[in-house]
Amino acid sequence: MPPKDWERTVRARTEAPETRWMRSDRVQEDQERPLVTPATPPSTSSDTGSGTVKQQRAAQRAKKLEEYHRQQKRSALRRRAWIIGGIAAALAIIILVVLSVVLTPQKAPEASYEPGSDGAAIAGVETFENPAGHVETPVDYPQAPPTGGEHSATWLNCGVYTEPVPNENAVHALEHGAIWVTYDPSISKDDLEMLRLQVPSTFVVLSPADDLPSPIVLSGWNAQLQLDSASDKRIPAFFEEYWQGGLAPEIGAPCTGGIDAPGKVS
Repeated sequence: MPPKDWERTVRARTEAPETRWMRSDRVQEDQERPLVTPATPPSTSSDTGSGTVKQQRAAQRAKKLEEYHRQQKRSALRRRAWIIGGIAAALAIIILVVLSVVLTPQKAPEASYEPGSDGAAIAGVETFENPAGHVETPVDYPQAPPTGGEHSATWLNCGVYTEPVPNENAVHALEHGAIWVTYDPSISKDDLEMLRLQVPSTFVVLSPADDLPSPIVLSGWNAQLQLDSASDKRIPAFFEEYWQGGLAPEIGAPCTGGIDAPGKVS
């Protein structure tokens, strides 16, 4: 028998019965105790915290992305508003320019004639032989309106008048080669406007007059044409023949630098 087995046999024989009994009970108790499977250790707080941080970061990224999209949308709306506003402003400016051009009264082109006389015969023109001379008293003229004769030493400045002008000063303007266009105040506005369109801008006196022999009378120095309408085709022909020409004794003398009568508008 091996030494170790012999020692265990001797020990067993020499042990007290109580010791053997206690060891037997301990062995039986160990055999009857159920096996316990070790429980899985709970997750540490660091793992839980790590998951929470990731979720928070993901939520922050999602929030930032949403805010970015909102800002992009607002920027697009602002750009669209600016574009629409710019287009509307440009259209408004264009409309204002067009309206200003359309509604602004356009200045009619001025009538233009060549100075001098060609000796053309114009139907209805009467000629006279009135003398020239300066006086300081009123003159009783044989024609109405007068076409020549004695007159004031100061001429009437040429232009458009809305009131009757002094005969003595107007006759002096005729002496310088001007044409005196007189009209009855009762003519229509259309006729008056048509008459204005046919007179040149200088060396002409346009004024109303009382007791005229016809609605419209054109007078040059010792020449006169009576008309019923401003549409008469002889109006430009009279200007071509007698404007700064015809029988005027002082052609080339000025038609400014004299006096203005009441009612001068241009």
